[in-house]
Amino acid sequence: MPIALYALAIGGFGIGLTEFVIAGLLPEVAADFSVTEAVAGYLISGYALSVAVGAIVLTAALGRVDRKKALLGLMILFIVGNLLSAVAANYELMLLGRILAALCHGAFFGIGSVVAADLVPAHRKAAAISIMFAGLTIANVLGVPLGTFLGQAAGWRATFWAIAAVGVIAFAGIALLTPATPAAERSAGSEWRIFANRQVWLSMIVTVLGYGGMFGAFSYIAYTLTGVSGFAASTVPWLLVLFGVGLFAGNIAGGKAADKNLGGTLVALLAGLAVVLAVFAATAGSQIATVAGLILMGGFGFATVPGLQMRILGHAQGAPTLASGANIAAFNVGNAFGAWIGGLTLAAGLGYTAPLWAASALTLAGLLVFVIAARLPGGESHHAAPSAVTV
Repeated sequence: MPIALYALAIGGFGIGLTEFVIAGLLPEVAADFSVTEAVAGYLISGYALSVAVGAIVLTAALGRVDRKKALLGLMILFIVGNLLSAVAANYELMLLGRILAALCHGAFFGIGSVVAADLVPAHRKAAAISIMFAGLTIANVLGVPLGTFLGQAAGWRATFWAIAAVGVIAFAGIALLTPATPAAERSAGSEWRIFANRQVWLSMIVTVLGYGGMFGAFSYIAYTLTGVSGFAASTVPWLLVLFGVGLFAGNIAGGKAADKNLGGTLVALLAGLAVVLAVFAATAGSQIATVAGLILMGGFGFATVPGLQMRILGHAQGAPTLASGANIAAFNVGNAFGAWIGGLTLAAGLGYTAPLWAASALTLAGLLVFVIAARLPGGESHHAAPSAVTV
């Protein structure tokens, strides 16, 4: 694989750190700024909302810019956002720093997916995308625990200084290793025509439901681990490392499988994820079964990502970069939707396994939408989805 992919992966690692490490540092941040836990939580929810906005708005704005220059500009925004968080004198500046970094998130993965796919032959595009996303999964496995430890040992600001340094390394790697691409020759606004293609919309709906199911289960997994499986709260971070191992392995395996058979892979993974979530819910009282369920949930859940990203690229060749960014936004909409559904089940008093059952149902809905989409004109049942994404 081209070495430029690993420069993109470093960027993904830094972005993953920015997104997830704040959860472990929230008590320290809240105490430092003298805000309530609920207000401090806006540093997480505000980030997620900004990701969705940036994924579409910034990606569209950069549609006619050389993709290498676009990625470098986004990494500058990422570095500035994290530096602002590191030196913030008050909560408002901290929130602004989080928003700036989040705006980079969706556009970076949206544009980066197209760059990654264009670096390799057609039969290796999904695998290339999976390498870029591997940085995000490694951030969950290693980066978040280490970042939390650094923040607790040296102050939470030290973590954001470290993340900014990762951004500098990623910027240098992209500058040195990623080839330039000519600006796209199209009229302003023409990219939006891809949304007239119903397969593009169906791809995003599958992303919202399929990936949203897994994230909905993950959002409340600590309650399941402690309240049903009987694990001590102190073991939860280490158990989540196992979940991260599943993310990493599933991402790589899913990319390779999608390159061989995109439609068949997505059917198998979505069906497998629905089954895993249901079995997890039914066996959560067993600690051994819970450990296996965590790993498999992460593995099947993130294995869908390269294929979901490749599908929308294949159906939006007129503007793959905007479509890619839109699908990144769909992932984040799915995160919010899945967490909302899971929260409703808890509020209804259905117990701490209810989010897992709801997640399984959401994933099955995503599978159903995909099967319908595959049978419609342009779908996988009619012909192989186009894999070329160069413009």
